[in-house]
Amino acid sequence: MACLPTLRALALSAMASLSALVAAGAGDEPATDTRSAARNKMVQQSLIERGIKDKRVLDAFRTVPRHKFLPPDTQRQAYDDESIPIGEGQTLTAPFEVAFMTEVIDPKPTDKVYEVGTGSGFQSAILSRLVKDVYSVEIHPPLGKRAAEVHKELGYTNIHTRIGDGYAGWPEAAPFDAIVVTCAPTKVPPPLVEQLKEGGRMVIPLGGKFDQRVHLMIKKDGKLTDKVLRPTLFVPMTGKAQREAKEGAKP
Repeated sequence: MACLPTLRALALSAMASLSALVAAGAGDEPATDTRSAARNKMVQQSLIERGIKDKRVLDAFRTVPRHKFLPPDTQRQAYDDESIPIGEGQTLTAPFEVAFMTEVIDPKPTDKVYEVGTGSGFQSAILSRLVKDVYSVEIHPPLGKRAAEVHKELGYTNIHTRIGDGYAGWPEAAPFDAIVVTCAPTKVPPPLVEQLKEGGRMVIPLGGKFDQRVHLMIKKDGKLTDKVLRPTLFVPMTGKAQREAKEGAKP
């Protein structure tokens, strides 16, 4: 009989451990995982406290590992609210900007979305958690290839990427319910207007290198309505958009 208290204590301890495991949730990261804590802090301070409200968008930011989309020497900055260089003169856009543009297009689970500028692959990864399919084009081969590798590593199978000039869109996959442009042209590329579904939404930064605004455009009767949302600062759109801007600047 002297061993009964010990057995009872062991049983209670096992039950407590099991309860803690269930509370944590099957498949969740351990509570001690510092990156999970950093993601939750980022969501609270950089998104919720700055006005992002869409629960699905917030949940996507809690689950997508932003550090995976950065070069090793900058991963320590992954959950800061800032843009981070990723090579080729490009940056990983600050979390708030990504969340803001994602929320603005009001993503639906059945949507097909086109992205101009894959970059690190983080924006398309966030979108992939919210919509049916993402089609993303990157003009810089090293970035496009690396982003596709990270998407594959993370098991994001509904992201379709290719190397090219995003100005031209992805005609064979069009029309799109929404378009997200992650670089700044001076005007909307006409192919994007053509490939946006009637009633579809486009979020795009427009302007010069240091004078840009985020615009929300909705296609109505074949034309775009335009709403200016806020100042921003994205890398300029290269390729055909850049050539057109230079031609337009000539006297």
